[in-house]
Amino acid sequence: MLEEVERWLSTRSWSVTDRPLHKILAAKQRTGQSVSVVLPALNEEETVGDIVAIIRHDLVERVPLVDEIVVVDSGSTDRTAEVAAAAGARVVHRDEILPRIPAVPGKGEVLWRSLLVTSGDIVCFVDADLKEFSPDFVTGIVGPLLTEPDVDLVKAMYDRPLAGAAGQGGRVTELMARPLLNMHWPQLAGFVQPLGGEYAARRSLLEQLPFPVGYGVELGMLVDALHLVGLDALAQVDVGVRKHRHQDGQALGRMAAAIYRTAQLRLARGHLIRPSLTQFERGEDGFEPRTYSVDTEERPPMAEIAEYAERRVA
Repeated sequence: MLEEVERWLSTRSWSVTDRPLHKILAAKQRTGQSVSVVLPALNEEETVGDIVAIIRHDLVERVPLVDEIVVVDSGSTDRTAEVAAAAGARVVHRDEILPRIPAVPGKGEVLWRSLLVTSGDIVCFVDADLKEFSPDFVTGIVGPLLTEPDVDLVKAMYDRPLAGAAGQGGRVTELMARPLLNMHWPQLAGFVQPLGGEYAARRSLLEQLPFPVGYGVELGMLVDALHLVGLDALAQVDVGVRKHRHQDGQALGRMAAAIYRTAQLRLARGHLIRPSLTQFERGEDGFEPRTYSVDTEERPPMAEIAEYAERRVA
């Protein structure tokens, strides 16, 4: 491991217990910064309500850490929107944000558009499929941004059990993202969960970053932030254990393809020869090919969008 990364691990990797809630609140009051929590959601009616309710009870009503909770619905066909609203979130549909640019499917698309419907100086992203949710996921990653003025982006790190086995989650991280980062961006080799969906950043950074529209958004954001603000402006916080709904192997394959494509563009800014992925499923007559397109679109930095600039002036 690079000496720079070893030093970073000792100075920019923390535990949620390093910053008690009263210290975080004092820093928020002192700095006057506001905090938005964004949950991108697609058919998460079973979990989104509990997450929103816990954040609202513990971090809005009990203590004034979070200023707004926004669920951006990415086209759910279940009761995600109703459940989230009943739990106390403001729910916005993806297609209602910046309608002049037609929305495309993808997590990154939702995160990018969320910048237009939130106002916090600090934006905290939380996946909507978490189970046994703890407010530590929010306080842990927001805390350093309130107490450390030279930190711009904080990722959560955690254990990810799979089928009861500790540390076996995060298969795409171990098989795709970690090798890519270690080989091409070794400064980022210290991140325990580079693809994790729980992270917080200053709006002033997020609005300068391009957003891959799909699953490549987390890796793209890390790499672009490294080049824009440097390693010491990035950090990670241990928040314990993350339990969530796991995807099947083929879905993970499509995720890995999108992540590889995001890395490829950042390595060469070239064009994919074949922006698609063929997988196989057993059918009545043997294995049948299924070909899926790989996300090839990215949204520009939000600071370049006229509607965003007009909103800030207003």
